[in-house]
Formats: sequence, C-alpha cells, structure tokens
Amino acid sequence: MLKKFMSILLAGATIFALSACSKKTSESAADSSKLHVTVSFNAMRDLAEAIGKDKISVRTIIPDGTEPHDFELKPKDIASLTEAKVFIYNGLGMETWASQAVESADNKALISVEASKGVNAIKNTDESEIKDHGQYDPHAWLSISAAEKEAENIKNAFEKADSSNKDFYENNYKDFNSSLESLLNEYKGKFASVSNKNFVTGHAAFAYLCRDFGLNQASVEDVFADGEPSAKKLKELTDFCKEKGIKTVFVEDMVSPKVSQTLANEVGADVKQIATLESKDGDKTYIESMKNNLSEIYNSMSK
Repeated sequence: MLKKFMSILLAGATIFALSACSKKTSESAADSSKLHVTVSFNAMRDLAEAIGKDKISVRTIIPDGTEPHDFELKPKDIASLTEAKVFIYNGLGMETWASQAVESADNKALISVEASKGVNAIKNTDESEIKDHGQYDPHAWLSISAAEKEAENIKNAFEKADSSNKDFYENNYKDFNSSLESLLNEYKGKFASVSNKNFVTGHAAFAYLCRDFGLNQASVEDVFADGEPSAKKLKELTDFCKEKGIKTVFVEDMVSPKVSQTLANEVGADVKQIATLESKDGDKTYIESMKNNLSEIYNSMSK
C-alpha cells in the first residue's frame, strides 16, 4: 500500500511544496518567531507541547478521529515538512510513511525525531500482526517510563533546532519528567495494594502501561484494532471477566463501543472510557490524560 501511494505523493509533493513556500498564511506569519514543529499524531503533539510550550508552533499531520494505523499520507502533508524545523513521529512501525515523507520533503534543515528511539520495545507475537504491521507494539507513549524517554528525545531536538532557548526547553523537560516520576511512583504504590491486577479494554494498546505497573490487559480488539472479535474470542473474554471478577470494561475513543457494551452486559460490568491519546482527549494535557487513565484502571480493580 505504501509504494502505491508514494508514487502519487512524489508526483504531487513538489507542487504542494512550491505552493507552501511561495506564500505564508496569516497563521504562519503570526508564528514566525516560534519554532515550527510538525508531528505525526496527537500523542506526539502533547509531548512536544509539554517541552516547547509557547516557544513552538505545532502542526499535526494525522487529524483527530483518524486511526493512525490506517492513515494514508497526502501531498499536503509532505508540503508541511518543507517549512518545519522539527518533525516528531513515534516510530516502532506506527508511521510507516515517515521516512519517505522526509525524503520527499527534501528539507535539508529538518530535524527528524523518532521519539521512541531508546525505548525498550515490546515485540508482537502474533504472526499475522507482524506480517501486516511489523514486529513491535508501537504504543510506547502510553507508558509513563517510556514517555520520559520520548520527551527527552524531543527536548534534545528542540535544543538543537533552537539553541537560543535551550535553557527553556531543558527546564520544561525537568518539570515534565518530575511530574511523570511522581505519577509513576504514586500508581506503583496504588497498584501494589490491589490483588486483582486484570482489566479489559476495547483495544490492546496498554501493554507498555501494564509493564510499568505489573498489570494484565485482555482486549476486545488486537494491538492494531483490526476488526471485531470472533464468537470464540468473545466467549473467552466473557469467561475471563467472570473468572477475574471484572467490574468495568474499558473502551477507547476511536474503537467502537458496541462489542464492549455487549460484553459488559453479559458479565454485569460498567463501560467506561480511557484514552489512547491517538486523538485529543478534550483539553487535557498528557499528564492529565494519563492520570485519568490510571485512576480509572485502579478504581476498576479496587471495586
């Protein structure tokens, strides 16, 4: 699929790039003093804004409400990289188009940041998932400890691109990292106190979070949210919920709640929403969204 679309993109990118370079929008003119940053999707935006705050201007390639696993790049997205100073993407196979987009943009000044570089990646074990999506679970940003590394990589890129504000980015990173550590330690203590460390989600996106706290997720859909479960899988989930005393079935913002609601009805559980941050979680910051996720999961285990 990538090769098919890239042939179209390469033909159209030059036209869009020339158009982008030939005129400035009123928004870009107003933000001319800021570091221009392009990110792949919302979670990268949240991390970038935690470090860059008002010194950066951010454009997100994948719009809210679009599943990043299924996103298809367009020429206008490549054009946005011709003006950016920093491009942040998660990596681990989340954005299969990233390297080709950077190459097509041909922006010699662009600093590309694979935010997950250096994270201890979780490998996929399902052969069909590996064939379709690659060998790694990409959802590292949903781990507090992995987010610390992603934020550090972003901070280093900002300091390189905008050295005059190095102290600003460094101080923001230190504050953000301190908040992450506080949240990590708070919930390590809380989760250590519960005997039932199992929870059920609509989308198997929380393996990295589980690793942080010694938890176990069972999910309606797989790591890449590929389709509804078979009758056999739904029966296994029903049995799991009954065996483990699951009182809450979680659903995420871009996964259909229908099957989760059916499962919850079958086992007498509530349905509550938690965020994968692939789309914006209201007006919450990264810290606020993750604290809400952890609080909801902890409360479900404490019933």
